[in-house]
Amino acid sequence: MSDPGAPAFSHERIETNSVLMIALIIVVLLFGGLVEIVPLFFQKSTTQPVAGLEPYSALQLAGRDVYLREGCYNCHSQMIRPLRAETMRYGPYSVAGEFVYDHPFQWGSKRTGPDLHRVGGRYSDEWHRVHLLNPRDVVPESNMPSYPWLATAAVDPQQMAPRMKALRMVGVPYTDVQIGGAADAVKGRTELDALVAYLQVLGTARK
Repeated sequence: MSDPGAPAFSHERIETNSVLMIALIIVVLLFGGLVEIVPLFFQKSTTQPVAGLEPYSALQLAGRDVYLREGCYNCHSQMIRPLRAETMRYGPYSVAGEFVYDHPFQWGSKRTGPDLHRVGGRYSDEWHRVHLLNPRDVVPESNMPSYPWLATAAVDPQQMAPRMKALRMVGVPYTDVQIGGAADAVKGRTELDALVAYLQVLGTARK
């Protein structure tokens, strides 16, 4: 028989009542989320783009879609942590303002291959083309798969305007002119062209 003088929320009562335990855990998680996450929506460092950051062009956006479709994020992260070993190898550490136009962002954590956040401008377009078509031609020890079909697969011009309109709805500042010219900007371009264009812009706003 329980002690009538025991506290209403004693450890024993909480630990032996699974429903109460779950309810209290949910309350704690919700409170923690409010305290830790909500303030981020009002900090300029997390909501405002860094100086020089521009929305992806139509071709770069098409390349980003190829990057996602091919699962490049499974082996490559796009977030340089503020550690000396990371900044010495990859460049300046990543900040939130660099990702405000990324929906979703590609931070990742798996690095079978190197981080790609500062890869933009590090190699020539031709290097990227050769690397994507047959990685071992430029990196003999690479275990990255080849993507020869990208050289012949054409970007679908009709997909770009709807994609850019959707991104504008979530805050990416595309203009009517950019959206209207999206189809022409990618017409006749291959998915290889698009992916190289995407890779070449990564991290270039802050180097």
